[in-house]
Amino acid sequence: MAKFILIFLAVLVALFTAEMLAPVQAAVVQPFTASLATLSAALITPFDSDVTAYGRVIAHSVNGFAVSIESGCNGVEAAIVLVAGVLAYPAPWRYRLVAILAGFLTIQVLNIARIISLFYLGQWNLQIFNWTHLYLWPVFIMLDVLVVFILYLRYLEQRPGAASG
Repeated sequence: MAKFILIFLAVLVALFTAEMLAPVQAAVVQPFTASLATLSAALITPFDSDVTAYGRVIAHSVNGFAVSIESGCNGVEAAIVLVAGVLAYPAPWRYRLVAILAGFLTIQVLNIARIISLFYLGQWNLQIFNWTHLYLWPVFIMLDVLVVFILYLRYLEQRPGAASG
């Protein structure tokens, strides 16, 4: 268990440090975040043609409400926590890679639902928007990370010889 914790913390620090570097932000994180805004707007527009996306912003052209997807709201940090856990736990690399990919996708699917729901909550009631944005959705996103990691561990438990790196 001590080895897991040490590896987990080392990977966590390394990935969070890398994420904060300006070149990584410019080349990876910000373009990824802009793609989340574009995808979210694309999912909304069949139901509301007054929605547009530019950069990291989703805006409603009629009422002027807009949300900007900032660091901490793009699912990257949650994915880093999952990656650190998966890499710290001993397993064959193919299982680790599948868990990271599947986990990243589930985090982003839930995150897009989060972005869209917050976009509409903000237009309806800013107090509920703020509470949901600051408290409810962060818990759901991290709970998703935990559930994915637990499912990964259960999957490994059922595979003979899978818990060896």
